[in-house]
Amino acid sequence: MRTIAQKKNNEKYEAILNAAVKVIGQAGYHNAPISKIAREAGVADGTVYLYFKNKEDILISILRETIGTIVDRLSEELQGMEDPVACLKRLVTVYFETLGTKPDLAMFTQVHLRQSNAEMRKQIGDIIKPYYTIIDEVIAKGIEAGVFTERLDARITRRMIFGTMDETITAWILTGAKYDLLSLIPQVCELMIGGLAGQPVRQK
Repeated sequence: MRTIAQKKNNEKYEAILNAAVKVIGQAGYHNAPISKIAREAGVADGTVYLYFKNKEDILISILRETIGTIVDRLSEELQGMEDPVACLKRLVTVYFETLGTKPDLAMFTQVHLRQSNAEMRKQIGDIIKPYYTIIDEVIAKGIEAGVFTERLDARITRRMIFGTMDETITAWILTGAKYDLLSLIPQVCELMIGGLAGQPVRQK
């Protein structure tokens, strides 16, 4: 039996993942049969099943690879970085650079992956947890340093940060990726930092 490590080191495994991103990103989840993915990857249909159980398994594997790449890069780049604002900017930059330079991948993660069933959504939630953990660590560092207000609720704040990035990328891809997503990083960061620094809102 092939191990995960063996799969990941196999060129055909990577070719199938890349083909799936392209085919699903362009044709949609329901219009991307295994045969079409195999043809794009340059392999036989049966070869796909040596690496993946089904199309859903391919989807989950793509997300796992994508989030894994983001988490690995952030873990390295945030190491020893003490400034919470710089950490937040790096958090946004890495996420935007990963998806903003690959429209097919962005279309896949922002649109087609969300057509998944309940069981897949649970797996998606588990896969994304390490990224949430990094966001939580940045929030905690900012509060401890006094840069972010201590009134923040960690869970709501995490949703705000991720939701802002997620919606910005979704809007970009749904409008045809016609503008430079990376150029929005400073504005997105400024908005987040202003909210995290926090000033009391006068209730009416």
